Amino acid sequence: VQLQASGGGLVQAGGSLRLSCAASGRTFSSYAMGWFRQAPGKEREFVAAISWSGGSTYYADSVKGRFTISRDNAKNTVYLQMNSLKPEDTAVYYCAADHGATTTMVGPYDYWGQGTQVTVSS
Repeated sequence: VQLQASGGGLVQAGGSLRLSCAASGRTFSSYAMGWFRQAPGKEREFVAAISWSGGSTYYADSVKGRFTISRDNAKNTVYLQMNSLKPEDTAVYYCAADHGATTTMVGPYDYWGQGTQVTVSS
């Protein structure tokens, strides 16, 4: 599976962005998908995850109520809608695919996209 993330950019605090992650391959619907982020000098951290069917979603406490993860298996794409953005959301955002159970841990994810920069100005 190859993943291509897009949709990042510069936005003012309180604004919104929608990230997309397009996957290649016919087995996309069998993968749980996750979004992670990494700020300069910090470790990569979990943001959100969604099960292969879309029936289960998980969020980091820091984004709960502001971010929404969704997927369209017909389009081989997973989305991250980000609302009420804060300067502390500034990071490179990565999408990832996990052939196992949906997880919030970095390690189990098998495939990673190249990342897209999100910058939130105050």
